[in-house]
Amino acid sequence: MQFSSQTISFSSQQEISARQLFLLQKQLRYMQDASPYYCDLFARSGFSANDCQSLSDLQLLPLTSKSDLATRNLDFLAVKTEQVVDICQTSGTTGEPVTIWQSENDLQRLALNEQLAFSAAGIGQGDRVLIGASLDRGFMAGLAYFLGLRSLGATAIRGGSGQPALVAELIRNQRPNVLVGVPSFFMTLARRIQKGGDDPAAYGVEKLICIGEPVRHSDLTLSALGEMLHESWQAQILGTYASTEMATAFADCSAGCGGHLLPELILVEILDDDGKAVPDGSPGEVVVTPLGLEATPLLRYRTGDIASLHSDACACGRQTPRLGPILGRRAQMLKVRGTTLFPLAISNTLHGISAVQGHYLEVESEFDLSDRLRVTVGCVDELITAEYLAEQIAAKTRVKPEVVLVAPEEIIRKTIVPERRKPMTFFDYRTRD
Repeated sequence: MQFSSQTISFSSQQEISARQLFLLQKQLRYMQDASPYYCDLFARSGFSANDCQSLSDLQLLPLTSKSDLATRNLDFLAVKTEQVVDICQTSGTTGEPVTIWQSENDLQRLALNEQLAFSAAGIGQGDRVLIGASLDRGFMAGLAYFLGLRSLGATAIRGGSGQPALVAELIRNQRPNVLVGVPSFFMTLARRIQKGGDDPAAYGVEKLICIGEPVRHSDLTLSALGEMLHESWQAQILGTYASTEMATAFADCSAGCGGHLLPELILVEILDDDGKAVPDGSPGEVVVTPLGLEATPLLRYRTGDIASLHSDACACGRQTPRLGPILGRRAQMLKVRGTTLFPLAISNTLHGISAVQGHYLEVESEFDLSDRLRVTVGCVDELITAEYLAEQIAAKTRVKPEVVLVAPEEIIRKTIVPERRKPMTFFDYRTRD
């Protein structure tokens, strides 16, 4: 299967659905023949690829979890080992990393995915793009961005994310007009540049493409972190959502109204706790079926992330549905003294306080159906107290946690881990049955 940069322009939701059904049927036939895991799953479910006559027929099949992928990892390999040209590992954000194999066709698909995503953001030939993500340690993200930028003819500056001083120096010397990376990392860079007596806004950065952390509220307006980034860099703030397993991105266009679905590369379902589809615009778990994956195809894969899908037309004119910001991870949901919340709600509150420079959360089991939560915050204002921050969090979340104040350097030492592609801000010590 060869992927072309000549993509189809869709004029209606009906056209999108028809094209996706054709591609899904083709993918199911391939998986039935080539994937040991799905061949077994189809047989146990009494399902044949020919049974799929509509997109809703996907619901005839069970969901695939990360546990399935980890437990039977090798059974997901659907090509001969000599056809594997790249091996990736998931980031391990919510568990042990698992292996994802890629064929030559998969790399072509990956390049097309990022080419489309960057194009939607208005990036093309002549742009200088700093990649603030790792290209080593088996991570897919940095590789994907490099391939996409190469396809567009843009200049890639491979800065990585492990050494803030080095990345700041690259921005100062190479003057990229676009930055791609984790938003909290770019906030750290802005503060480092300001501390050195310079103004980040004077460096000529026009766009920040933010990965790994949301920069919008559920209503698609910029979050406190997004606003702080815009103020610091005086640049347009755009978000993107992806994962190694799906090898596909949901990226903001220049209108910044949510991440556009790429119809020829992925199907998405938003499901409730019972596995039923939720109404348009309502939050639920993001479940994906990548289209065209060859070496590690996945079907109805549970991401564990909570978000909403918006099907109304975008201001940019595209008819494709848009994925809203990730509201939280199902595995990280907290229950504190009768109140349910996600760590992101606390992060969003702290991002709105300028004296706060980084934070992390630690959660332990307290008693049945309740967690004990501690929030450690890096703060540079001696007048701000732990009690004040706890009250600010309570005002927004109805939960008043224990707050501990430390120097910002302590936060960096705890959260920046070389083996991870983004900061670790949530530490879960709860006992599991």
